[in-house]
Amino acid sequence: MHATREGAHLSGGERLVPAGEVEQAAAMLVRRALAHPRGRAQTLRLAVDLVGAAQVVRGRLPDVRTVCVADFHAGRDLAIELLQRSGVSEAAARGALAQLVRGGAPEGKSMRGAMLVGARDGRRYEPDAGRGVRVTRMDLSAAAQARLRAGLAHYALDSIHVREALVLAAKVLAAPGMLAELCWSDDPDYTTGYVASPALGYVRISELKPRGDERGGRAFFVDEQAVHFSDLISFLEQQVFLVEEIGAIHPPQERI
Repeated sequence: MHATREGAHLSGGERLVPAGEVEQAAAMLVRRALAHPRGRAQTLRLAVDLVGAAQVVRGRLPDVRTVCVADFHAGRDLAIELLQRSGVSEAAARGALAQLVRGGAPEGKSMRGAMLVGARDGRRYEPDAGRGVRVTRMDLSAAAQARLRAGLAHYALDSIHVREALVLAAKVLAAPGMLAELCWSDDPDYTTGYVASPALGYVRISELKPRGDERGGRAFFVDEQAVHFSDLISFLEQQVFLVEEIGAIHPPQERI
């Protein structure tokens, strides 16, 4: 599902479900677009694709940690530190964060997809700087979702924001040449973001932007000397990915 308002991206979402559950899943996605915090969708497009079982890559969620910080300034400092610990140069980390702060698209708005950033040189490699790279065709199995929701609920973290971001991060980290991801939402009322990497898992940071800011986005940091960008983009945008196992869920902490 993709919904827009006043010509700008408003909401997106997807499900990977058995054929008998398509109608229910579609209705849920439509309701989501019509009840968005930033207003009702003006244009809504819904597509349904038939997927064969042999097309599905199965994966696991990263371990989840939550770090509580005093404010978004401290949160951004921590994000830079975590990205460096994941193999990203300081210059690349700071440059990507600055672009997300001012809006990654050329006109200074949030991108529809993610930036592809060289982890060493900090250059952007996505073919379209306005669109970015869209990670799609992914979901949780019903059994994995039940286990995840129970684990997150234990720490009052069970929300659609957290669940969907975890699934996306799992697919991103499974992509060839991927070193880390930095993300925060464009939802003005949701200030938590995260850094995810194979080295650290999925690290939620309680404050990564000021409340009320509608700018958000993602930066994917890749090994630009080893990756074939066409293969990477194909995996992120086209490969069907189903999470069947969850990782450990740790209690909130003040440092990592």
